[in-house]
Amino acid sequence: MSFNKIILVGNLGRDPELRYTPQGDAVCDFSMATNDRKRDKSGEYQDVPTWFRVTLWGKQAENASKYLAKGKQVYIEGRLSLEEWTDRDGNTRQTLQVTGTDMRFIGTRGDAVADGSRSDEPEFAGPASAPTPPSSSGAATAVPAKDDDIPF
Repeated sequence: MSFNKIILVGNLGRDPELRYTPQGDAVCDFSMATNDRKRDKSGEYQDVPTWFRVTLWGKQAENASKYLAKGKQVYIEGRLSLEEWTDRDGNTRQTLQVTGTDMRFIGTRGDAVADGSRSDEPEFAGPASAPTPPSSSGAATAVPAKDDDIPF
């Protein structure tokens, strides 16, 4: 029996790119990095990134394209593979490729709106406020608070 599963929590290195296959299936690609904190020779801690290329399919691909952006944090589960390729100089290079099977957004929805990257993103609805009960005349009246009535 064999098993290939990877779990990543990291940040996107570039905006997701959404495309569709000729059959109409959504495919989304993006890069993400995880950081490992290690000591260098001088004893100082350094963050060492490991880069992954991630591919998502179907509804997850569409959601990733809609709600993720460069720098956002995301949780990905999937299968890991190592792809080898030759660069322009003829050198053999390797890339860690993850085919995602599960994606979870990390952080709050307001993060994307606050930094201006996604203005079309839905915002959290706040708690519903209780309606002001009407007075006996049917109109709501405001009663000014006195300093002695404030509990703090």
